[in-house]
Amino acid sequence: MKNDKMVKVPYGLTSEVGTQRILRLKGVTVLETCISGLGSQGRMFLEDHLLLFVLSGNYRVRWGNRQVTVRKNEMVLLKRAMVVEYEKSGEDGEEHLLNYWMFFLSDDLLKEFAAISNSGPGEQREASPAPISIRPVSERLSRYLESIEPYFSEDRDIDDHLVKFKLLELLYGLAAADGHLMNQLLQLRHPVRMASIADIVETNITTPATLADLAYLSGRSLSSFKRDFYAIYQMPPYQWIRKRRIDKAKELLAHTVLPVTDICYSAGFENPAHFSRIFKQDTGYSPTSFRQMIQSKE
Repeated sequence: MKNDKMVKVPYGLTSEVGTQRILRLKGVTVLETCISGLGSQGRMFLEDHLLLFVLSGNYRVRWGNRQVTVRKNEMVLLKRAMVVEYEKSGEDGEEHLLNYWMFFLSDDLLKEFAAISNSGPGEQREASPAPISIRPVSERLSRYLESIEPYFSEDRDIDDHLVKFKLLELLYGLAAADGHLMNQLLQLRHPVRMASIADIVETNITTPATLADLAYLSGRSLSSFKRDFYAIYQMPPYQWIRKRRIDKAKELLAHTVLPVTDICYSAGFENPAHFSRIFKQDTGYSPTSFRQMIQSKE
């Protein structure tokens, strides 16, 4: 089963009865676990860092020109502000069972953990981001996952303080079981180097990345990103990005038969009604009228 629409996670996650179970902290999903015999594929935009555990089955993720497959009793850490294509399937010989856990870790949670545990990345930051790699799930972390199971059988919402405690317990367990991965995780709170604004923006022009996300990816504060962006393009980033997305939508309307809703998402907009309103403000036409006008000239 394929889902063509990009899902923003964790804020866009919904629980599917019978397969997915969710724990929330202050209304935001921080843990999703799924047990299913059905495979699926799709795209998601990571709004928080993702720590993915696979207990059975295969979970393939692609971003940029990279691809990794997380298999039984393996885990991987993916940083926030990335578009990830995924393909997940059950494991042969085990009734095609797929069982995975997704922990969404915010920068605020990592900051709190670093403060109370007196831990953090070394004084010398790495010259480039640590490579994303598959790691084995230790026995300690396996026992931790088992300890969470009872919370999903609760008939009422779990107290926020208890959910946060379990997340901090995960980080303590990770620090003890895999110091390299923990150091990598803590480094994600701060970009490790400045990257080309042009490269970052071009790569993410049709993704749901916010200005704060783009600033993070470029290794700058939001104010520095806006200042440096203006120095390059002589235009505020929001205005420039919106123009590029409108241009992309014009191109798709003129040269494809895609429905307007699909063009909205393909051009980087998230709401069809908002897209139509912005498009008309810029061109004087609704998307449908613009397509008809182009076709009448051919």
